[in-house]
Amino acid sequence: MAAIELTLLSRSYCHLCHDMEVAAAPLAAEFGVALRVVDVDADPELEAKYDELVPVLLHDDMELCHYFLDAPKVREYLAGIR
Repeated sequence: MAAIELTLLSRSYCHLCHDMEVAAAPLAAEFGVALRVVDVDADPELEAKYDELVPVLLHDDMELCHYFLDAPKVREYLAGIR
C-alpha cells in the first residue's frame, strides 16, 4: 500500500494556516500519514484556485477542509481509505 500524504496549502504569514498545521499533526501521526505543507503563493495555479480559502487540507485533489481543521471529518475520511 502506498503511503498516504495530506497536503496543507498554507502561507507563512497566516495564523489560521499555522493553527491548522499544529492541529493536523496529531491526526497525521495517529493514522501514519505524511503532512506536506505547501506555500500557496509559490504556485500561481494553486494561488488562483485556493487564494482566499487557505488554509486548505487536501488528499490528492480532494478538499477535506479549509479555514479550520474538521478533525471528525478528516478522521472519518482517513479511516475509510485505509
